[in-house]
Amino acid sequence: MFESLNHTLQITGFIFVIMLIIEYLNLLSEGRWQKKLIRLKWSQYLLAMLLGLIPGCLGSFAAVALYSHRIFTIGALVTTMIITSGDEGFIMMALIPREMVLISFILVIIGIGAGFITDQIFIRHFNGLQMCCQGFETEKHSIINSILPKGQILHQWRHCIPARGLLTTALALLILLNLTGRIGYEEWNWVKITTLVLSAISLWIVFTVSDHFLEEHLWRHLALSHVPKIFLLTFGALLLIHFGTEHLNIQEAIQGAKGITLFIAAMVGVIPESGPHLLFVTLYSKGALPFSVLLANTIVQDGHGMLPLLASSKKCFVIIKLINLLVGLLTGVVLMMLGY
Repeated sequence: MFESLNHTLQITGFIFVIMLIIEYLNLLSEGRWQKKLIRLKWSQYLLAMLLGLIPGCLGSFAAVALYSHRIFTIGALVTTMIITSGDEGFIMMALIPREMVLISFILVIIGIGAGFITDQIFIRHFNGLQMCCQGFETEKHSIINSILPKGQILHQWRHCIPARGLLTTALALLILLNLTGRIGYEEWNWVKITTLVLSAISLWIVFTVSDHFLEEHLWRHLALSHVPKIFLLTFGALLLIHFGTEHLNIQEAIQGAKGITLFIAAMVGVIPESGPHLLFVTLYSKGALPFSVLLANTIVQDGHGMLPLLASSKKCFVIIKLINLLVGLLTGVVLMMLGY
């Protein structure tokens, strides 16, 4: 339970600082970069690919934050989730580095292709679901003053509103807990450094922005609306997964025919957790699984990446998981028929 709570705090904290920075940058640019990314679809797929290639879950968390604010299309999010390997990416680099390069190359091709096709289908037939979440709201007046109110920063702190005090305290506590290893990683790595840098940027934003921007955008829209749902749903899902995998012997389940093993690997990939999928990486490294089964599992699974989407749109969570499951099964079956 404590491990699940640790992961939940890490995920929620990272998602919050990413969304806070995106909100800030979007208002600073008056929505220009958002509109440009929406208009240039291939730029979205390129960014989605790069986020998916980042080992761990930080890239997929960022992709969910971009999608939740209507910057990524559903196809771009599919691209990231197909390409990402979650924490299993680190394990593959250690156990099967050559195959990891090949898998990444295949995932990029399949991910971009699946994302493009998904957007075409949803634009033509399901345009209402192309964007399932609320977008950014930009204001046409006093943009710069809302972000950097000249001569008002000290005055704002002398008359500090509760929202600023609470957010400052929360972000400072997040930084302290990460620094001391109470949440996240105890050892220093790029994930820990990235989280700390983004948290520090977020703290500076909260420290300097106007009362209006902080209360309307950061407090009411993000802290009160998004964060509680992300925390509760993530914690609940991780608890459920923890108790389920603890009492379920997956290794016994995958013994059998190749077709059944492929199906089980794809279905296990649906689990939004980094852990159960390590079994398939380990078995493949020992020669106990064919390449097609490992690739199918890798396509479908996305580590913790999709958990925050549950808080924004359960419908989109199910749709994207079903798309990835279909792509994973089709790819696995084709490769298995070819003898891989």
